[in-house]
Amino acid sequence: MWYMIITEDFPDSLAKRTAARPEHLARLTKLHEEGRLLLAGPLPAIDSIDPGPAGYTGSLIVAEFDNLTAAEIWANADPFLAAGVYAKVSVKPFRKTLPN
Repeated sequence: MWYMIITEDFPDSLAKRTAARPEHLARLTKLHEEGRLLLAGPLPAIDSIDPGPAGYTGSLIVAEFDNLTAAEIWANADPFLAAGVYAKVSVKPFRKTLPN
């Protein structure tokens, strides 16, 4: 089943996000290679594809896991969480409807 991982960043965590990004992307790349990643990306703090020093307010990841517990375990092992980027992580089941 698909699960939506929604995160909220701590204020002023851009430097920590930048430092932990390679390890964070490696985990997402692995999910993608396994065919389990629907989408992933950061939430810019301003209306811009590149928010510069304004940074990000969080992230959205939609990926396939065996169950909610597995999705929560994966989300809670994210390098951004360990680095102090994420202040909050929520995991919810997601039913993809479109596109087919």
